[in-house]
Amino acid sequence: MEHEEPGLPTPRGPLSRGVAAYLRGAGRLPRMEDVARAAVYGEDLQLALYLCYELHYRGFAQVPPEREWDPDLLRVRAAMEHRFLSALRTDARVHDSVDEALAALLVEPVEGTGVSYFLRDEGELWHLREYAAQRSLYHLKEADPHAWVLPRLWGRAKAGMAAVEFDEWGGGRADRVHARLFADLMTDLGLDTTYGRYLDAASAEALVTVNMMSLFGLHRALRGALVGHFATVEITSSPGSRRLAEAMRRTGAGPAAEHFYDEHVEADAVHEQVVRHEVIGGLLEQEPHLATDVAFGIDATEFVEERFGAKLLADWRASRSSLREPLAREATHTS
Repeated sequence: MEHEEPGLPTPRGPLSRGVAAYLRGAGRLPRMEDVARAAVYGEDLQLALYLCYELHYRGFAQVPPEREWDPDLLRVRAAMEHRFLSALRTDARVHDSVDEALAALLVEPVEGTGVSYFLRDEGELWHLREYAAQRSLYHLKEADPHAWVLPRLWGRAKAGMAAVEFDEWGGGRADRVHARLFADLMTDLGLDTTYGRYLDAASAEALVTVNMMSLFGLHRALRGALVGHFATVEITSSPGSRRLAEAMRRTGAGPAAEHFYDEHVEADAVHEQVVRHEVIGGLLEQEPHLATDVAFGIDATEFVEERFGAKLLADWRASRSSLREPLAREATHTS
């Protein structure tokens, strides 16, 4: 897992082309009319938003660090964020209360039809490799988007959130940091572990899932939504990870590939309890007015993950790649 700043990706339209050019100091930012016309969940707006957000993480090679807080860039980002957040609030709201939203998460279907079920029951190595490549946009910085909320919490909520994050970052051991474990998984699958390597290949649906985390994390006003998102991830992770670990074993993906998901089965079963009782419970004890936002964060996470899953399954069932650029046939550990 290399730590150099990644290069800028290939633009996917006028918005991402304008943002990329501005970051290089080689052009003007896109116009507000371009923002208004772009498909809100589409390739161009989501890549442009990802470029803006990534300045708060690793940044990009040959892009000055000062661009992170460039006021003109932030104005364009704010316009894209407004469209994105408005769409999520319109499209994703399902539950009126936190209890109802959590209750829906806690019910495991008898016969599930999502991506983890497909990979467990019939997935092949090429499906697993594509899944890992798409998820690498998040997992190579796992838990980092959630760290933004820590200064915005206090008391039980802060303590619970910090405890879970500490586990995600390896409990003080570099070799157990979850981003490191995911890089090891990628190595087993014959994938390049360079940070940002698969940004050009990733689908718009994958970008949406990562951008939503950054959107919620970077805005104090959305701290309730970020907590709802985090709760959804932790509650659904353990059973989903169990199925993915079974998929890795069945296909002979490799010991590190199995270990990544085995680790999440155990850890996230504990995290679920902490997030529900301490993080959500502590937050709503102190700020009960955020209950609606917590429910929205849960519903929005389910919405974007279902869109991503539907994209993967539609492509795979049609025997086509889910990526914009099919993976090279790198050797896996089994070859």
